[in-house]
Amino acid sequence: MPGPFPESIQRKIEERLRFYDDLGIRLFYRDRTASSASMDSIAPSPIVPVENVAVEEMELPKSAPKPVESKPATAKSATPTAIAPKATPAPVAPQVEEIVAKPAALLFQADDKVKDDTLLKVREDLGECTRCKLHKTRNQIVFGDGSSKARLVFVGEGPGADEDEQGLPFVGRAGKLLTQMIEAMGLQRKDVYICNVVKCRPPGNRAPEPDEVTPCSPFLLRQIDVMNPKVIVCLGAVAAKTLLNTTRGISQFRGQWLEWRGYKLMATYHPAFLLRNPPAKSEVWKDLQMVMAELGLALPRKKSS
Repeated sequence: MPGPFPESIQRKIEERLRFYDDLGIRLFYRDRTASSASMDSIAPSPIVPVENVAVEEMELPKSAPKPVESKPATAKSATPTAIAPKATPAPVAPQVEEIVAKPAALLFQADDKVKDDTLLKVREDLGECTRCKLHKTRNQIVFGDGSSKARLVFVGEGPGADEDEQGLPFVGRAGKLLTQMIEAMGLQRKDVYICNVVKCRPPGNRAPEPDEVTPCSPFLLRQIDVMNPKVIVCLGAVAAKTLLNTTRGISQFRGQWLEWRGYKLMATYHPAFLLRNPPAKSEVWKDLQMVMAELGLALPRKKSS
């Protein structure tokens, strides 16, 4: 017959029995251990209740668990909502990336201007540009041409073959027509400023692609801000859609005054389009007369009948 249990074990047994008393089930366990004996005969014996308590103690937490402590849940007991995943802090973009990405998000929406900027500084910053794939097929960078104090700026699409060879904008057939249009307004090319959305010729005179426009746009923006013109004329759909950040056809807003970054903007057809569609010249002439009125230039007199 085994000897008495250590005092620490005995205390645990007593605590467990009190726990049973609180639940009202102590008699249930005592009856199971005393099949034919009376409660008085069982009580003096510390051995029989101890053995039975030890057996039932392993199953009891299933029906009457102890107060739950704040412990990490195991893989078996965890549920999708039991433990919230630890939040991972969002990465903080470096300040340099924010500055570079700013013009790319909305190409021409930036309000900041480069202090004491000049066309010479813009050209120096452009350098022998290799920022897009157009540099692989160009002959020359076509930066711009005209007065740095021009009140009127013409923005075209991109250089053609003649422009790529000479390094000047609008010097081919379409350029000659543009010169005639400027002179019809009572101005000279040296009085205005002419530039393009991109400064390198797209192969085959195709329209410039977004990844070609994006690296060029900050330099075009600076060119315009240096001059601070009163009027900007977009020549053709590519220039108009790029500056206005729209996919609408140019015929939907051609000949209307639009505001762009505080400048008054007029979109009209490209001179190359007029070479293919001469009847459209009259529409462009109407647009240019609106520009003349805005600049305070004398309008041509109507011929008397």
